Amino acid sequence: MQLIETWLADPERTFDLFAKFPAEETGFENLAVGMSRERFAAYVQGLRDEALGIGLPDGWVPATKYILVNDEGKYVGIFNLRHRLTDFLREGPGHIGYGIAREYRGHGYATAGLKLTLAKARELGIREAYLCVHKDNPASLAVQRHCGARIDHEDEREYYTRIDTGIGSMRDE
Repeated sequence: MQLIETWLADPERTFDLFAKFPAEETGFENLAVGMSRERFAAYVQGLRDEALGIGLPDGWVPATKYILVNDEGKYVGIFNLRHRLTDFLREGPGHIGYGIAREYRGHGYATAGLKLTLAKARELGIREAYLCVHKDNPASLAVQRHCGARIDHEDEREYYTRIDTGIGSMRDE
């Protein structure tokens, strides 16, 4: 299992993966819905710029969008890691968002991908990852809890979770 930066992944397979997701599904947003292949290629280059902090709109932070590739080489999911938080992100979406293509759900890919994304967060110096999950998505809450999440607070629609990334608690081996 591995994460690949979107702009380094196979363009055709990446386009096909994004096409499997609606514009919004239980909190996971797909801004590439309905794009032509040409427009999608430009979108992916924009994701590279976003990861580098180039040309960000006001209020945005650098973020890296990854493709989760399973051990058979299939593109199974999309993971987004925001490199830091604004007040809005701290009280809302948080550091990490993810989606697994429907045909791959229920096979542990979300848990594996979240663990890999938490390792990337740790590399960025993030001590505690902030996430949120729709209350009508118990499978995603279970994934987060399996990765060590605790519910920090909630509102009528969402649970807001926190996961210790292990910085400061890891021993040299």
